[in-house]
Amino acid sequence: MDRDKAELRWGIEQRLEFIEFRLFWEGHVNRIDVMQQFGVSVNQASSDLNRYIALAPDNMVYDKSARTYVRGPDFDCKFRPPDAAHYLAQIRLVADDVLEREDCWIPDLPPYASAPTPVRGVEPVTLRSVVGAIRRSEAIEVKYQSLSSPEPRWRWIAPHAIAFDGFRWHTRALCLTDDCFKDFLLSRVLEIRGSRESEASADDDRDWHSEVTLEVAPHPDLSETQAKVIALDYGMRAGKAKIKVRRALLYYALRRLGLDTDPAARRPQDQQIVLLNAAELGEGTVPTAGAMAQEG
Repeated sequence: MDRDKAELRWGIEQRLEFIEFRLFWEGHVNRIDVMQQFGVSVNQASSDLNRYIALAPDNMVYDKSARTYVRGPDFDCKFRPPDAAHYLAQIRLVADDVLEREDCWIPDLPPYASAPTPVRGVEPVTLRSVVGAIRRSEAIEVKYQSLSSPEPRWRWIAPHAIAFDGFRWHTRALCLTDDCFKDFLLSRVLEIRGSRESEASADDDRDWHSEVTLEVAPHPDLSETQAKVIALDYGMRAGKAKIKVRRALLYYALRRLGLDTDPAARRPQDQQIVLLNAAELGEGTVPTAGAMAQEG
């Protein structure tokens, strides 16, 4: 099977993956689905369906009454394992106008809504400059507005990565002014006026290249039934879940999980989880505030 897939051209493999996606999530697929999604001819769509049958003969059968192919009783994905996150991501991307409706593989989107989040304005030219500097291993001079300074300041930074904290986009960079690695919010980069060669090495950013594991469990003051529900929410096994995170993003991870404050400060029903290995994340493991938090 892997050899057969390796011999397929990318366009064909994508169409076969689409056929499989529709079979798993919708239970059926036909020629018109392939034609409309990829703009191919009737003959090409028929060829794709026949090719998929040859690769996975047990995955679909033709229903004469419905005049469509339906999922077989012994269906087994060959191209991409079923992924709820991938399915839900398509719904969100369409709703957020990031993915065009015609590019979505879900034929009938369910009603969808999400809690609003403030728009974090990242200028495309700023992002382009930062990504370019990362690719070329350059330093750039940025005009940056931090909370710790009433006025924006010009400084040289050598970015080496992009990070997302769940709400905002950052660039991870060596601040040549303070001679340490920091996170800079892309939305606070007001202007970029120059670039130069940089001798900074991303390998020196130890907090970025190392990981810590958070061990979380249901709040001990929850009832047994409530604890079981929380365990399901977090995919816990044996009463706890392990979450790996880069040290550089530890501050954000703890804050997003509500683990950055004393668990006794909130009701168990609101706190829901506690950190089991807090002692291990103490001195020597948790990055310093300047290294793990954003610049100002």
